[in-house]
Amino acid sequence: MVTYELKSNTSVTSRGGSGGEENSLMRERDNAHLQRMGKKPVLKRNFGILSILGFSCTILGTWEGLLGTFTGPLTNGGSGGAIYAYLFGWVGCFANFMVLSELASMAPTAGGQYHWAAMLAPAKLQKFLSFVTGWFAVLGWQSAFAACAFLTGKMIQGAAILGNNLYNALPWQGTLIIWGSLILALTINLLGGNLLPRLEAVLLVVHILGFFGIIIPLVYMADHNTKEQVFLSFQNGGGFATQGLSWFVGMTACAFAFGGGDAAVHMSEEVANASTVIPNALMISVGINGSLGFGMILVMMFCTDSDLGGKLGSITGYNFMGIFMEATNSVPGSLAMCAIVITIYVCSLMGLLAAASRQLWSFSRDRGVPGWRWWSQISSTRQLPIFAILLTVTVATLLSLINIGSHTAMEDIVSMAVAGIYLSYLMVSILLFYRRVRGDISRYNDNEDDIINVPGAKLVWGPFHCPGLIGTAINGYAIIYISIVIFFSFWPSTMDPTVETMNWSVLAIGGSAFLAIIYYIVRARHVYKGPIVEVSL
Repeated sequence: MVTYELKSNTSVTSRGGSGGEENSLMRERDNAHLQRMGKKPVLKRNFGILSILGFSCTILGTWEGLLGTFTGPLTNGGSGGAIYAYLFGWVGCFANFMVLSELASMAPTAGGQYHWAAMLAPAKLQKFLSFVTGWFAVLGWQSAFAACAFLTGKMIQGAAILGNNLYNALPWQGTLIIWGSLILALTINLLGGNLLPRLEAVLLVVHILGFFGIIIPLVYMADHNTKEQVFLSFQNGGGFATQGLSWFVGMTACAFAFGGGDAAVHMSEEVANASTVIPNALMISVGINGSLGFGMILVMMFCTDSDLGGKLGSITGYNFMGIFMEATNSVPGSLAMCAIVITIYVCSLMGLLAAASRQLWSFSRDRGVPGWRWWSQISSTRQLPIFAILLTVTVATLLSLINIGSHTAMEDIVSMAVAGIYLSYLMVSILLFYRRVRGDISRYNDNEDDIINVPGAKLVWGPFHCPGLIGTAINGYAIIYISIVIFFSFWPSTMDPTVETMNWSVLAIGGSAFLAIIYYIVRARHVYKGPIVEVSL
């Protein structure tokens, strides 16, 4: 194993300019912390608390995600069912984010879940469990980026139909729009520097103000349902055996609105004071997004008719566009409201590309994927994993070709993204629960110089930690919630699905996992040892 002698020098020679001195100290402290986890600092720390909070909030995009998947909870659950499903998802998401925050504080690396699995798993299983967790995260994030690009392209086509009812939206045109969105995201990511962090800070403002730009016209102009219609109306549109089963199937759309919480984690090596800032950003984002999402779902339930946007909602492919039109009775007004949602979707692609490529780069750095020598390279001039970025865009570009042949198959990519990411959450949540029950994790000490939180090294809590019985209970609830989400994410939306309406994501996830295990047996077990210790303190 190759190691690098990389000592941290915390002395500051310049006494002038307290701001520069403070930044220098913070960078060296961050690098020293990363070295304690065995990793060589190679990325530039451009993100601060505000920019990474904007990054986390816009990728989570809860109220925007609810608009994009509005039909699911209503078809299976109804108005009341959708509201209670959202609250269930919000509480579950809070527990899940608490676990992710604790782990990110322990080991703030770009690898995230596979690194955590390796450091928490028993010695005999750490290599295999880490590899499987890493592949679930790779599948989930690559699918999530492709799925967001698909939803963005489809949404732009829907807005075009809203503005011109003579427009004939063809699948190949949607694919070209997807490619255009991917090129924009690629350009912003390759420019590097402070551009993306500054953009994310601006997007945080757009994310919050855009919410009010939509709900205010809806509340003021739309006809309102009664509170009984909103809170006491339930529906079993999928024809399931019980209303409860229908509710659980519809609930997965709310889980999708909270998906991608680990995005900020994969940017850890580019964030100043990551062990504290990343957990704070995660918990603040679940508070902000949960509140905005709850407000949006209440407004939509009070302002929509039983036809869910009517014919226009069906033609555009998004019910919220029809609801906007019914409320405002104005094409320009509806398009302006749609433009807010589309802008955030387009810009979230930039953050998604950054997170997905960093996760792929980190897993390649530890030799977990074929061709790891290529994808693990860092540009010496831009300090970016350019090959990993290009590969992520290429995968999304190829997956978007599915849209030409099958719109339904492309929608299964969304379910595949949810399943892959949540499976990686489940793995690390179980392992953390196992370790905390055993009492294997010691208190945090920033003054020690030992390697920590890597396979075979001492486990140490980070600065962010929920101690005692409360932390254990939250961890246990997160496991239960994630298991429910994963199980029902594989269900079709109707009891008797056809070939076209069947949810094939279970086949895609299962097949991909099978191929990953075959690769592990044939090749990866000889080269993948878990997170490589690159530095010697």
